[in-house]
Amino acid sequence: MSKVLAALSVSVDGYITGRDPGPRRGLGDGGMLFDWYFDGDTPSAVIDGFRLSAPSARVFDAAAARVGASLAGRNTYDDSGWDTGGTPHPDAPLVVLSHRPLPATHPRQNLVTSGIAEAVETARRLAGDKDVALMGGGVTTAALAAGLVDELILHQRPVLLGAGRPYFQTLSAPVELRLIEAVAAPAVTHLHYEVVR
Repeated sequence: MSKVLAALSVSVDGYITGRDPGPRRGLGDGGMLFDWYFDGDTPSAVIDGFRLSAPSARVFDAAAARVGASLAGRNTYDDSGWDTGGTPHPDAPLVVLSHRPLPATHPRQNLVTSGIAEAVETARRLAGDKDVALMGGGVTTAALAAGLVDELILHQRPVLLGAGRPYFQTLSAPVELRLIEAVAAPAVTHLHYEVVR
């Protein structure tokens, strides 16, 4: 069965966006969270245009190559400008969890309105023998609370944003993690965890 992972860029104080994110504003003032995608000499083997440091390329491409479907909440969908039909991964369809209809129908996008369990199941079906990548703090927290997450990867940037959308929202109980790998790279530290069940 495919695994469910979340691999997001995050500030040291836990934010995945800066202040005032939104449609046509992207991450608000938090764009530096993704500087590590473009600050190296190693092209990504998965995402065209990304030029990473050698250690970051190894970590990023290993995770990105596993993705068979992405799952995002509505805030992430709107903030990322995917309303024109785009997806976060070039080869994987996108499942959007939202109570509101999408602005248009696109062949690589799928709307689920009935909750996180059905959204993850839909993404798993679409992923086939590959994995499901969670996008956004709300979806990640809901999936963690439902016991549906297998791995977390924090691409931690050495910056304190002070405000924005948090990677994790309030959980009703602690979630134990086991460190799989920690990779120090220029301008980012990659922390890969397994969720302990």
